[in-house]
Amino acid sequence: MIQSPRTLARLAALAFCLLAAPALAEPARVKVETGRLAGEAKDGVGVWRNIPYAAPPTGALRWAPPARAAGWTGERDATKAGPSCLQKMNADGTPNSGGANGPMSEDCLQLNVFAPAKARKAPVMVWIHGGSHREGAGWIYDGSAFARQGIVVVTINYRLGPLGYFAHPALTAAARKDEPLANYGLMDQVAALQWVKRNIEAFGGDPRQVTVFGESAGGMSTLALLATPSTKGLYARAIVQSGGGWFPPTTLAAKAQGGEEALAALGHAKASAAELRALPAESLIKGVGGSFGPFPDGRLLKETPSQAFAAGRAADVPLIIGWNSGEDSLMGPWRPEMIGAVPAEARTVYAAEAARSDEALARAVFSDRAMGAPARWIARQAASGTPAWLYHFSYVGTRFRPFTDRAAHAAEIQYVFQYWGRRTPMSAVSEEDRAMAVLMNGCWAAFAKTGRPDCPAGQAWPAYSKAQDTLLEFGRDTGLRTGFQSGRLDFQEERTLSGLALP
Repeated sequence: MIQSPRTLARLAALAFCLLAAPALAEPARVKVETGRLAGEAKDGVGVWRNIPYAAPPTGALRWAPPARAAGWTGERDATKAGPSCLQKMNADGTPNSGGANGPMSEDCLQLNVFAPAKARKAPVMVWIHGGSHREGAGWIYDGSAFARQGIVVVTINYRLGPLGYFAHPALTAAARKDEPLANYGLMDQVAALQWVKRNIEAFGGDPRQVTVFGESAGGMSTLALLATPSTKGLYARAIVQSGGGWFPPTTLAAKAQGGEEALAALGHAKASAAELRALPAESLIKGVGGSFGPFPDGRLLKETPSQAFAAGRAADVPLIIGWNSGEDSLMGPWRPEMIGAVPAEARTVYAAEAARSDEALARAVFSDRAMGAPARWIARQAASGTPAWLYHFSYVGTRFRPFTDRAAHAAEIQYVFQYWGRRTPMSAVSEEDRAMAVLMNGCWAAFAKTGRPDCPAGQAWPAYSKAQDTLLEFGRDTGLRTGFQSGRLDFQEERTLSGLALP
């Protein structure tokens, strides 16, 4: 249990009063490897936006590993957000399901930095946004609350959809021997981490104390980074929020065949690599469907993250991993045919849910299979080395309680960042909500600083072990849970692990 909820609420109220106090932004200047940046400083936090970390991935660099960014003369204005990477946007200008709207471009490999004033050797957190590897942007997220706790935060863009994860026989044939293929979004994330290693000291950050963290597609990407041997030394810790953990095996050849079929359907059968790179990017975003995300190309990523963790080959760094109580929000509106994906024997394991309705059963099975069981399994594999910590997020914001009793996919992000974003008016945020944000932001900040989530107000959170099977539930009754939903999660493990081609 949280020992001092009143203390947390007072701290939250004080923090938000300080946030609301008017203050004028001042210029904040810094020099990186490519030139000088002019950002802005406000309330003790320096912010620099739209910083190129790689060359524009256009022309010959479309579907190619990212190249170094070019330099500039004079000062670059770093006060305004850059474009999102190309993706499908809502026609009415509202944020899409990845939270992005506004300008977008194929030239999008930029990042944003939030740093404490006069920082020196501060820990660093690099955020990888979610959005099914097809939507979202780094500029959406505000790292100021972390910066006020003495942490430098970096949020990044990376190539999305068919521009980020795409294979084709012509691209394979044109690539140099051993040149990474297909995982261009993952390559961008590696390039961003390399940029951080080379440049973050200019902002007062310590390149030896980097925590990489992400949610959903960003969590999956974080797991992929942990399984990518060439990322060794680019981070010291990792946090995976609703990133699953089970990756079905596939091959570059199978992905290339799918890419060839997709372009043939658009009228570009047997196109050369040069012809592919000359196609209008917008037509690719609109016309090439399917699932996107990291997979083994045999060069950059040699095995799935599931295989790497099972074999003990994933990076052995301190890890936080967890999931939300309402991950079934990813299923969208209920349709009766969805029950067809539920195995018959699940009705015994999920007896309480089955007694409520077919919908309750299907949603519980989906949440456990997609997020809960994989997160616990990853924690178990990681716990054999450097400690790992497992969590479950079930807190429902005050304004949502009339409509739901579960925390939707991505609901934890605003509490982790202690930032309510563009879609939540402060009048809708209660003191209880603010207290949860103080707690989660504090746990994550402590982990970034020390490699241990020593939470505010003395909230205990022991490292995970298979024998104890204890996690921390962030909810209206926050506390430790032992054997949490173990029968359900065991059921999902038994049914799924055999299909992952594990060693």
